[in-house]
Amino acid sequence: MTVHDPTIVADLQLGESIAVNGVCLTVVRADADSFDFQIGPETVRRTTLGTIRSGHRVNLERALRVGDRIGGHFVSGHVDCVGKVLSRETNGEWETVWFEYHPDFDDLLVVKGSVAIDGVSLTLVDVEKTRFSVMLIPHTLAVTTLGTRQPGDCVNLEFDLLAKHVQKMMRNLTITV
Repeated sequence: MTVHDPTIVADLQLGESIAVNGVCLTVVRADADSFDFQIGPETVRRTTLGTIRSGHRVNLERALRVGDRIGGHFVSGHVDCVGKVLSRETNGEWETVWFEYHPDFDDLLVVKGSVAIDGVSLTLVDVEKTRFSVMLIPHTLAVTTLGTRQPGDCVNLEFDLLAKHVQKMMRNLTITV
């Protein structure tokens, strides 16, 4: 996969990790205005990257450097599952968007918790079994691919990292009396 973005290339290092639509990938080549990734079969199977075609817009996020401010939620670029846009509702300049997700991840979602959709870190508004909603502000609609996603479109979902650790700890918890 080749991505064209001259603003990122200026100080890009080979081997650097960049999230593309929420999927952590390694830069294997770079020139003046583009950079390449190699995408393995596992990544194609578990994400939406296999559906991206030449000319498509993507969300890009560089890895957090030690000492940087954390302006959102913890996002690792390790996609948990592919979800689907169910509906969009316009509320003035904002939009409420509902997404479908696999029920195996139900324990990881709570109202006002976090989720990354195609790499965009968002706060959950409503959570129901197999579906949740987020509200997108005008800025997010304008500068990410979420502004163009339509019902039926698939998206990469990454659930809260801390919730995953708590879930594992609770699963392994043994109480003795």
